[in-house]
Amino acid sequence: MSQPIEPFDRWHKKYPKPERGDVPCRCGAPRQPLYPSADHGRGHRWQARYTDCSGKEKRPAFATWQEARDCLDKVLTEAERKTSRVSNPGSLQVAYFATEIMNRRRKRKKNANTCDTYESHLRNHILPFAGHRTADSLRRPDSMAFVDYLLDKQGIDSACTVVQIFKTWRILVHYMLDEDVPLPPNIVARIELPDVIPRIKVALSPGQVAAVAGAMRKVAPRYEVLIWLGACAGLRQGEAFGLKRSQVSWQHDLLHIEEQRQRGRAVRLKTKASYATLPVDRFLIERLMHHMSRFSEPEPVSPGAERRRRARGYFEPPDEGLIVTNRYGRPVLISDFHQKWRKAVKQAGLPDRTRFHDLKHFYTSTLGGSGRHDPKTVQALSRHAKFSETWDTYAHPPLAVEDVTVTVFGTVFSHIDTPAGALRNGATLAARASDTSFPKPFRRGQLRA
Repeated sequence: MSQPIEPFDRWHKKYPKPERGDVPCRCGAPRQPLYPSADHGRGHRWQARYTDCSGKEKRPAFATWQEARDCLDKVLTEAERKTSRVSNPGSLQVAYFATEIMNRRRKRKKNANTCDTYESHLRNHILPFAGHRTADSLRRPDSMAFVDYLLDKQGIDSACTVVQIFKTWRILVHYMLDEDVPLPPNIVARIELPDVIPRIKVALSPGQVAAVAGAMRKVAPRYEVLIWLGACAGLRQGEAFGLKRSQVSWQHDLLHIEEQRQRGRAVRLKTKASYATLPVDRFLIERLMHHMSRFSEPEPVSPGAERRRRARGYFEPPDEGLIVTNRYGRPVLISDFHQKWRKAVKQAGLPDRTRFHDLKHFYTSTLGGSGRHDPKTVQALSRHAKFSETWDTYAHPPLAVEDVTVTVFGTVFSHIDTPAGALRNGATLAARASDTSFPKPFRRGQLRA
């Protein structure tokens, strides 16, 4: 990129020719006359001319000389930063790479919740620890010290949180390595992390699902159908919030899963495998119809509340076609639903650790344990990208093998001489010995009659 120079005055000629009839204008002074150009008085006067990295000439115009100068200074600073980055990226601070990785992820429209989590880890934990350090000064002991720093930090009381923050640190270090920062290759390898106690999964039974749905009917009737969407269609929480009337084929018992709602806004689904046309049981369609007949409109308010709404500039929410909304007719927020969910779980007598996502586990386990669908069909209905995810994570053995009686092994080993077989043979011989009608075996030296 060419180095920017002084702002260019587009209203006046840089090389006037008085001998050819150029006459000074009133913009100048007697000692420093200015000669008007063809653009005199049209548009902004000052231009910041420079050539960017791609070789394109840029000419933004500004009303004052100072604004054009500030633009050129900014371009010059950016050029110096990029030049320094190319020549010696290790001299840049860790905070620079933290900003770069987040800008890159957001520009590529990565998952908003994941970006928010990374940004929180960087801002609250990683940058206070090493944001001021130059990137090439990091070593393996710094990664071990970072784990100790997290373990001793107030407010972090979970080993799982430490592990998640360290994963963000590992992603940042790998990004710096990709940017040619000279770091040791084992800087984040084989770092001893605290042991995380696996979360105890709650394997729900049909009775428990019905109980929590009945409890939600008392706590927040508008949200009861969310329970059935999770249990009978395997929808995730955001997917249930974002389901629209137009995405339901009422006559063909199909759900078209196309988007989810996070913080009230429509966003992409979790993975590519999440997009699907999902066949569902008629039982669920009837639940959806019943819900639409009761809660298709916002809850009515009293005349006094209506007057207060108008006084503070309230406006009616647009109809987005959502099946489930809050009492004001707006998209369901996770904070509101989580509060109602905890109350319903407590009233239903379920374990406190029960999550809405456990309904998806129930969905997959019920499909797999029914014996009516082959494993690949269960994976497709569960909308999982990997076969192992369906059967290792979601299909709980206590429900998958319910009411199953195993008898095949006795048949397999029935003709093989095993300790169990010998025991059975011994019992048979004892029975024969006690039977007088069965001929006795003769001993050596004893002649038959």
